[in-house]
Amino acid sequence: MNASPAAPPSPDHSAARRALRWIGAESAAWAGTEGQRWLFVARTMLAAFSALWLAFRLGLDAPYTALATTLVLALPSSGMVLEKALYRFLGTLVGCSTALALVALFPQSPTVLFIGLALWVALCTGGAAMHRNQQSYSFVLAGYTAVMIAVPSVDAPSGVFALAVTRVTEVSLGILCSAVVHDVFFPRRHAGAVMRTVQARYSGFIGFCREVLAHRVTPADAELAHLKFAADIAALESGRAAAFFEAGHSRAQTRQLHAFNAAFMAALTTFYTLHRLSHRLRVAGTGPVLPLVEPMYAHLALAMGEELAPARLAHMRARLSDDIAAARAQLAAGPAVERAQQIDFDTAVELLERFAGNLADFAGLYHGLTQQKKQEVSDPGSYSPKTPPAIIVASGARAGVTLLVTAAMWYWLAWPATVNAILMATIFCALASSSPRPTALVRQVAVGFLIGAPLAFVTEFLMVPKADSYGPLVLAALPLFSLAAYLSSSPRWSGVGIGMGLFSATLVVPANLMHYDVESFLGNELALIMGVLVSYVMFRVVLPEHTMGHRGHVAAALWREARNACGARLHRLKRRFDNRVRDLLSQLNATAGPAPDAATRAVVRQGLTLLELGHAAIELRQLIAAAHAGAARDSLEAVLRALAGYLGTPSPASGQATLRAVLDAGTAVRAALPDAHPERRARLHTALTDLHSIYTSLLDQLSGEPHVPSPAA
Repeated sequence: MNASPAAPPSPDHSAARRALRWIGAESAAWAGTEGQRWLFVARTMLAAFSALWLAFRLGLDAPYTALATTLVLALPSSGMVLEKALYRFLGTLVGCSTALALVALFPQSPTVLFIGLALWVALCTGGAAMHRNQQSYSFVLAGYTAVMIAVPSVDAPSGVFALAVTRVTEVSLGILCSAVVHDVFFPRRHAGAVMRTVQARYSGFIGFCREVLAHRVTPADAELAHLKFAADIAALESGRAAAFFEAGHSRAQTRQLHAFNAAFMAALTTFYTLHRLSHRLRVAGTGPVLPLVEPMYAHLALAMGEELAPARLAHMRARLSDDIAAARAQLAAGPAVERAQQIDFDTAVELLERFAGNLADFAGLYHGLTQQKKQEVSDPGSYSPKTPPAIIVASGARAGVTLLVTAAMWYWLAWPATVNAILMATIFCALASSSPRPTALVRQVAVGFLIGAPLAFVTEFLMVPKADSYGPLVLAALPLFSLAAYLSSSPRWSGVGIGMGLFSATLVVPANLMHYDVESFLGNELALIMGVLVSYVMFRVVLPEHTMGHRGHVAAALWREARNACGARLHRLKRRFDNRVRDLLSQLNATAGPAPDAATRAVVRQGLTLLELGHAAIELRQLIAAAHAGAARDSLEAVLRALAGYLGTPSPASGQATLRAVLDAGTAVRAALPDAHPERRARLHTALTDLHSIYTSLLDQLSGEPHVPSPAA
């Protein structure tokens, strides 16, 4: 007998399951977005009011300083909190020590004291602009902490030591509470974000390479992609630095991430040079070289469409070797080709083989990281940011002038609350010095101050006075500080949230003995807002073109780095050169935003050309260092001298002189090929590839447009 068919589910049950699935999906989506933000707010508030409670229990003079410290240290991941906490502590110690020294040296000379403070703030702000990472925060803290301790001591220098000790104690308490809460209570580890960045970088680069090899990317789009990749390199190093402070992150992982970044830059640079050569060949449109190398591009793109496991990489490189051998045979069997076409072919082959090796290194490091395999790699050194000197000097000068201007306002206005204006102007001139859009940052902070002003007034005079114990006090202040923390967790409104939090922590000042003074509150409120507005005006007036990522300064710095590639110390020079050029492009990307204008794109195009020239110069220097004396070596040295002269003072005349030196060197190198032993012959072929790269890059640079290589090359 056949079993009776199962009864279909009732409509009510089906609707209930759909509703449950919908609720589950929506809950998961909320937990991954808004839920994370509210969890961040909860951690921040727990750290803030724990620090405030401990400050009350310990009887500290200014408990709100501990609370303000926790708000400043409120960051999305525990690694970022721990990193910033360390540098805040170091900066506070150095700043307090400097304030003690300055007040001890000039206790009865306010004018000299302010000049000393201005010089110290200028030095610290320049250091912050130079580093542009959490280390820069130590410089910022060292600068404005000295001002916070020294300025109130102008009229009472005997109290400076007590102020310094109190400041260190209160800041340390806030640091301790933030570190414990963010690392223990529902911590969000930064190591996971770093691995997601690694995976996105790898898949994005592989996809980009496939699109380029299939000729689906224009040169302009490729340049913008390189600009974004430069920003990715800086972001990965910043994330690695934060993850370093978390438990479970080892020194071996740090070396692997450094090596991953270095391998990525090497593959990216080689691929850019390969893409430029392919584009030149396609623009030329004739000749036997392009039909010979196009199948290699197609096979490489096909291989990159699959998982690049070690076996797959070995097969890809073997297939490439077979393709090269077949192409060489086909070229030899056909009619004689011109010298320039032979050089194009040899250069394409050299770049393809080099890129395949770079890709194998990059993929191997990627798989080691994602599969959590410990790899024995030599640490190539960390990615190190480098800021153009003019911007460093301008940032320091702006901050020093701002301090002197606000100090003069304090003297002429004879208004005690102006001390707060001095502090705010100094703080935000220093903090915004490392921002690509300092005026936008300060404007957002000013908006936060303006929004926080009435809310802080209501909290201070209508809600806090009704609190008769610590619990009601927390309930009274919680809405204001929660709103500030919530806004600071949004990339779009983070400046507003930071401004509101700092403003409220400065004005809503719970103390062991509360004192309510509306007149003093309004005066301090006005002074704080005035200080932020002064910093905004100073960024608009004092050297407004000298800001981070300004294309004029980036362009000049790119030329300097290319010039240094011709004469700087060779040890790890390629790595340092890559670092600095990518960092400059990252600065440019941060300033340009999602849609760079034509002038910015021109700087990117020039920067990538200079990157190609610099790499070729470094490789020539390495070949010269290993070469024997002779005509070939002398001619290569002449090329380097001419190229260094052109990069130092670019002009059509020096460019043409460099082109002539390259042609002479090519003749000398080819003359040395027949009698060279195999190892030297390989080096000479590499030299020809580098000479060809210099020649065609210079033609592009001198003409301003992609140029078809001359047969004389």
